[in-house]
Amino acid sequence: MQNKKTFLSLILFATLFCITGARGADSVADAVLEQQEIADQMEAVSADAVAAYDPTGSLFQQITDLEQEKVLMELEKERAQLDLELDRLAAEKIKLHMEIDALSGRAEQQQQELENAQAELEAQAARLEREKEALQAQTEELQARQYSAPVYNTATDATVTNAVNIDSQYKLVNVIGAGSQLQATIANLATGQKRTVSVGKVIDGYTVQSISLDEGIVFTNGEDTQTLNIVKSN
Repeated sequence: MQNKKTFLSLILFATLFCITGARGADSVADAVLEQQEIADQMEAVSADAVAAYDPTGSLFQQITDLEQEKVLMELEKERAQLDLELDRLAAEKIKLHMEIDALSGRAEQQQQELENAQAELEAQAARLEREKEALQAQTEELQARQYSAPVYNTATDATVTNAVNIDSQYKLVNVIGAGSQLQATIANLATGQKRTVSVGKVIDGYTVQSISLDEGIVFTNGEDTQTLNIVKSN
């Protein structure tokens, strides 16, 4: 605006100079006043033009609008990228929770398998312990038979059978069956092991001769006869 005023002043000066040269010194003041009025009118017109200027639809406005749209597009792009990142993080979170649940399930399964294996080992240990006890009982029974085996009586220079006291080694538990099918259950007093006997069965060198509810079990080895009576076993 200042440059414009300077330019107008130069024009007025040049015009004044021309008028002065043509009209003479008497008309200088009138020319100055006239040029001042012209300058004022031109300045008023310029001010009105500036005030009435509408930038809508101008090239500047179009450039400005394009720049704003570009910025908005960039912001929209960044927002879409952030939405994608949030979705990815949510999916990763779900996947992580699923992996944690899977690990927890496998840990519980492994714990159950260990408990099952431990229970199986304990069952095997109990079975082996029962077998050990059975073997121990059989060993004691064999030892008892060995001690009751027949020996030679050198004092009389004759072979006789060393008598075994059936009543002191066994007790009669029960008699079951009927008629000739009677069977009896006896228990070793030393080991507690129970055995089922029937007529004709051999126990410590003695053969079961008969079984009855009244007399109990009659044992014989051909030379000696012993009875394991129900009354005596009680």
